[in-house]
Amino acid sequence: MLTELMRDKAYVPMKAKELAMLLNIPKTQRGELMEVLNALVAEGKIGVSKKGKYGKAEAFSVNGIFSGHPRGYGFVTVDGIEEDVFIPEEKTGSALHGDRVQIVIESAGRAGDGKNGMGGRRAEGFVLRVLERANKEIVGYYQKNKNFGFVLPDNQKISKDIFIAQGCDMGAVTGHKVVVKMIDFGGGKRKPEGRIKEILGHVNDPGTDILSIVRAYGLPEEFPREAMDELEGIPGELELDRKALLAGAAIPWDGSYTLEDLAGCPDWTGELAGRLDLRSLPTVTIDGEDAKDLDDAVTICKNKKGSYTLGVHIADVTHYVREGSCLDREALRRSTSVYLVDRVIPMLPHKLSNGICSLNAGTDRLALSCIMEVDSQGNVLDHRIAETVIRVDRRMTYTAVNEIVTDRNEAVMAEYKDFVAMFDQMKELSDRIREKRRKRGAIDFDFPESRIILDGQGKPLEIKPYQRNAATRMIEDFMLLANETVAEDCFWQSLPFLYRSHDNPNPEKMKQLATFINNFGYFIKMQQGEIHPKELQKLLDKIEGSSEEALLSRLILRSMKQAKYTTLCSGHFGLATRYYTHFTSPIRRYPDLQIHRIIKENLSGGLGEKRRAHYEGILPQIAVQTSAMERRAEEAQRETDKLKKCEYMSQFIGQTFEGVICGVANWGLYVELPNTVEGLVRMAELRDDYYLFDEQHYELLGERTKKSYKLGQPVRVQVAGTDKLTRTVDFILARDWDEN
Repeated sequence: MLTELMRDKAYVPMKAKELAMLLNIPKTQRGELMEVLNALVAEGKIGVSKKGKYGKAEAFSVNGIFSGHPRGYGFVTVDGIEEDVFIPEEKTGSALHGDRVQIVIESAGRAGDGKNGMGGRRAEGFVLRVLERANKEIVGYYQKNKNFGFVLPDNQKISKDIFIAQGCDMGAVTGHKVVVKMIDFGGGKRKPEGRIKEILGHVNDPGTDILSIVRAYGLPEEFPREAMDELEGIPGELELDRKALLAGAAIPWDGSYTLEDLAGCPDWTGELAGRLDLRSLPTVTIDGEDAKDLDDAVTICKNKKGSYTLGVHIADVTHYVREGSCLDREALRRSTSVYLVDRVIPMLPHKLSNGICSLNAGTDRLALSCIMEVDSQGNVLDHRIAETVIRVDRRMTYTAVNEIVTDRNEAVMAEYKDFVAMFDQMKELSDRIREKRRKRGAIDFDFPESRIILDGQGKPLEIKPYQRNAATRMIEDFMLLANETVAEDCFWQSLPFLYRSHDNPNPEKMKQLATFINNFGYFIKMQQGEIHPKELQKLLDKIEGSSEEALLSRLILRSMKQAKYTTLCSGHFGLATRYYTHFTSPIRRYPDLQIHRIIKENLSGGLGEKRRAHYEGILPQIAVQTSAMERRAEEAQRETDKLKKCEYMSQFIGQTFEGVICGVANWGLYVELPNTVEGLVRMAELRDDYYLFDEQHYELLGERTKKSYKLGQPVRVQVAGTDKLTRTVDFILARDWDEN
């Protein structure tokens, strides 16, 4: 009734007392009225002004997620508002990073004029109240004073120190990394307050730094006892029933086969009924040297029709992880395996991920296979998705396969002589699949990833870029093709499903990108504010090999939206495809596991109306959960990398390095070294002139000398210092650097 009243055209905002009088609510019940009003405000259904007047939510306030900044201010992301709302430091109230808040927008934003480097101005507001706390516990560095202490949060986006009263410190001393349970979130001039609930160790103790990040991001460390108990009923190896074995008939292998050959194969009986026996096919896994959870294997041959038969075989995790089990619930809670610099936090226990679900060479394994007939142009002519039994013949590494298909290393080719022809066919088909994808406009970013090598104590010994090679691209191409094929198959069957969606970029961001790249002499074609991914790939092709390649590639990536899991098939902009999903990694990604479950149920004829309704009911929340956990994992991975890079560079203080300007801001220049380490040259260290930040051109311009520092410009820097707490590296321009 209240919401209907406030939406009436004749209604004007009123205080609670005025509402009570209007509705004839006696004084004895006004407390109940306040409870209802507060609940409606918390739900975002109504709003309240600074003067305490209630009305439509959009008239006064909106709800969103607060993102803090190390300098104290923040931004609030609001559904339906394209740009985040800026919150000045003095108006953040008690909000901390990640909190769900209600804000009042005090001034609307305005678009930039595009001239003289003038950007737009964001809408600005203040935090009215915090609706939901994201930080019930905070991890940080403890500093002891005489009668009290403070904890400096590890998360730099939480800019407020946490006050620790005497007697609430568990005996912690300066330098301890601790977990703080929040007691009071402060507000105004009051600092947040908490009590220490756990001491993780001293900041200099081996492993404490990474453990702090694990706790700060709430990453699970141990599996629940109930989940581990369920493992007792899962075998360590696949034992095939003898009667089923006799009834089953392996696909005949004489050097090639077609999808038609599969149709005539008898399958298994009993528990394995419906499975194809593909153990006679030459099958390999290709992974990194250190990989232990091998969830995909490949078979390939040229068939008698002149096309390729490509089999992508994925570990059948759902055979062991049943829906609704504790293992399944825990896998959903984790949603993904997290790969940190010194450890892996798996989605599934090692007995599964490294054992019965890992496609280890020489062992029989259950799989869900996507077998495709692909022509010489990379087109999928036909396919079959089936439950299978496979046996991997060789466990290959990217390095070894690349030495065969690229380097033609005679010793390696001799070692794997029975598989060289197979790898050559893989390379041949991979090139054609990739060319087809390139022609349709798929965007191929090729950023060097960091490989950080640690000693036994967790100290970084070396950092080097880890580049993709022909072997990694081959597997990538085959997995992408399988993901597309499965997505399209399930879309046209109208199955309840999870898709991997990548929305079209924001037109305004594309316009800004187009304006910026003009400074480098490049352009992109847009039609009515929209852009085709092919235009971005053309741009990447043009900048390949140039000094600005890495930097413009990053800008292109930042101008695009983030991929996510959805129940609607809305397409994948970056891959330029209408259909895409994640099917190929059920050991380490929950969406893949859930998709396998749906596909298998459909293959067995069990996906009736009741089961469809069941999946349609649970999939939207699974999409939200897995997308959020994916972002959490990525952030934790980035933080551990930054931490170890900072620690590594601490041994080089005073030494000089060649680098490239990879970022420009009004507080300085970011410089990236060839080993992927990034550091900041602060504005205060540019002492030869007073520099102004030209936002439109991403450039610092000297007021007197007109000297400029631009993105992509090579510079020589000296390491001035490192800070493990903030995970930052400080540079200064080297004195002997000759800019000419």
